[in-house]
Amino acid sequence: MGQIELGKPLAVEETPIPGFLRIDLTVHGDNRGWFKENWQREKMLALGLPDFGPVQNNISFNNEVGVTRGIHAEPWDKFVSVATGRVFGAWVDLREGPSFGAVYTCEIDPSVAVFVPRGVGNSYQTLEPNTAYTYLVNDHWSAEARYTFLNLADETANVPWPIPLTEAILSDKDRAHPRLADVTPFPAPSGPRVLVTGANGQLGRELMRQLPAAGFEATGVDLPEVSIADADQMEGFDWSSFDVVVNAAAWTDVDGAETPDGRRASWLANATGPANLARACASHGLTLVHISSEYVFDGSAEVHPEDEAPSPLGVYGQSKAGGDAAVLAAPKHYLVRTAWVVGDGKNFIRTMASLARSGVRPQVVDDQVGRLTFTTDLAAGIIHLLSTRAPHGTYNLTGEGPVMSWADVATRVYELLGHDASEVTRVSTEQYYADKGGAPRPLSSVLDLAKIEATGFTPGDSCARIDAYVASLA
Repeated sequence: MGQIELGKPLAVEETPIPGFLRIDLTVHGDNRGWFKENWQREKMLALGLPDFGPVQNNISFNNEVGVTRGIHAEPWDKFVSVATGRVFGAWVDLREGPSFGAVYTCEIDPSVAVFVPRGVGNSYQTLEPNTAYTYLVNDHWSAEARYTFLNLADETANVPWPIPLTEAILSDKDRAHPRLADVTPFPAPSGPRVLVTGANGQLGRELMRQLPAAGFEATGVDLPEVSIADADQMEGFDWSSFDVVVNAAAWTDVDGAETPDGRRASWLANATGPANLARACASHGLTLVHISSEYVFDGSAEVHPEDEAPSPLGVYGQSKAGGDAAVLAAPKHYLVRTAWVVGDGKNFIRTMASLARSGVRPQVVDDQVGRLTFTTDLAAGIIHLLSTRAPHGTYNLTGEGPVMSWADVATRVYELLGHDASEVTRVSTEQYYADKGGAPRPLSSVLDLAKIEATGFTPGDSCARIDAYVASLA
C-alpha cells in the first residue's frame, strides 16, 4: 500500500485542461487509521472550486491491480477522489474548442481529488487491490444521457499507463471506443446557458436580443407552451440544459388583479410560478434571476432600499411579494426589483404620444413619483450581474436621473412632440381615480440604486432615455 501524505493543507491547483482542477485534501491519521473531509463546500469554494451542486454520489469498487476504465466524457461535472487504494488517473479534453485533445494525468490517493468539467474524458487505472473510486456528480444518471468516448490506447493522447494495456483489465466496450481522429467532440455551449421565461414580453424580448450579444446561449419560452405555474410541467422540465433561469414572466394588470379571476391569475403567475422555479433551481443548482416590483411596498418611504420590509397595498403587490419570498429561498438568486418599465410594446410613453397626436388633453397624476426603467437598461443590468458574478441577493434597478411624476413624464412627451405643457392637466391620485376605481398604488416608486451601482453598473438617465424613445416613435 502506498504512503498517504498526512496533514497537507487544502489547496486547489489549475491544470492545462481549462476548468479541470486538482485538489490536495487534508488527511488526518494516527495509529487507528485516517480521516478526511472529502467534500467541504465552504472551504473549497473559497479556494476557487465552482459551486457545482452535486446531487448523486457514486462509488466504483475494483478488486485487482490494473483495472482500467474509460475514457468517458459525461454531460455533468464530477468531483473525483478515492476512499481506499490508489489510482493513476488520466483525463482528455473532448470538448469542441482549442483545448480539444489536451491531456492531464496524476496519481490519486485519499489525499488528492480532481474536479472534472462536463465533456472532459475521465479514465483511471488501479494501482492497488480493493480500490474504491468515488465521485460526486451534479445531475442524476439517465439512460438518455449523451456521452463522448475515446479509446484508452489512442496514439494521439498517448496516455502513459503505468500498467501496459495489454496486461490491464479492460471491458470489451472500452476496447471498442474510437480514436481521437474519429471522435465527435462534446458540444460546447456558446456561453452560459440561460432560460428566459416570459420571453414574448417587453423585457423577455430585450433579453433575447442582448443575451446572445453578451456571450450567453439563450432559450426563450412563454405561454401557452410553457407555464411556470404548472408544477407538474416544471417537475418534468429538462433543467440539465441550463445554467441560469431569468424569470421575466408576470401578471402585470394591476387593476385586473383586484377582480376574482384576476386575483387567481395574478397569484398563479406572480407567486406560484416563481415558487416552482425556485424549487427547480435549488434542486438542479441553477441561478435564478427574478424580476420584482416596487408594488411590494406601500410607497410611504421617500426612497426604498433593498432591505425594506414588504408592505403591499393591493393584490398585484401581494402576489409579487409572495413570489419574492419564494425566490429568496433559492440558494443562488438575483432578485431584481424595478419600477415603471418601458419597452417595445404598449407603455405609458406610447400612450401619451398617441394622445398628443390625437389632440387629447389628458389628466395625469402628479403625486406618484419615480424613475422610468427602459428594458434596454433592465436587461443590461441583469446581464451585468450574471457576467460579473456579483454576490447573490436583491438589487434595485431602475433608470437613473431626476425623480419625476407621471405628469412630468407626460408633459415631457407633449413638449417633445411640439405641444404646450398646459395641455396636460395635473391631478392627484385621489382625483384621478374618484370615478374610476382601481387598485391602490404606491405614491413613491423611487428605488435606491447604490447597491447595483457599487457593482460597476450605472443605468442610463431616464430623461435622456425619454427623449431618445420619443424621437424613435416619429
